[in-house]
Amino acid sequence: MFELDDNFLNEIGLGELPEDQKKPFLQHIYQELEMRVGTKLSDGMSDDQLEEFGQIIEQKDNFIGSWLENNVPNYKNDKTFIKLQQSSKLDVDSKDLKAEYAATKWLEINRPDYREVVSSVLGEIKQEIMANKDTILGRESAA
Repeated sequence: MFELDDNFLNEIGLGELPEDQKKPFLQHIYQELEMRVGTKLSDGMSDDQLEEFGQIIEQKDNFIGSWLENNVPNYKNDKTFIKLQQSSKLDVDSKDLKAEYAATKWLEINRPDYREVVSSVLGEIKQEIMANKDTILGRESAA
């Protein structure tokens, strides 16, 4: 999908950001993206949906196990699960892996537009950063 890395920084005009500032800046972008996407995705969801997704995000083991059993009983053979497992290198029974997979699958079922929402929000954040890159880099803006 996308990666928040040096290539991303170069794309938005911040490739020359000092090395000691890159990781914290990328973490900030990730947190901002997560918050904005979450806000947009929650629009129009029922209280039950929000509660269900919240339990997945909070990694409630019993809930996740039950949800997977009811919605994707053969999840360990799902291509998405296999890709997540291979990229994360986590054990197939890892709590973190199951939670990440359940969240992804839940979004596919309940908000099939989530990838478009992420892409749209990321585009907005990129535009905001590019419009302010001189300030971020500590330069005077050309007025």
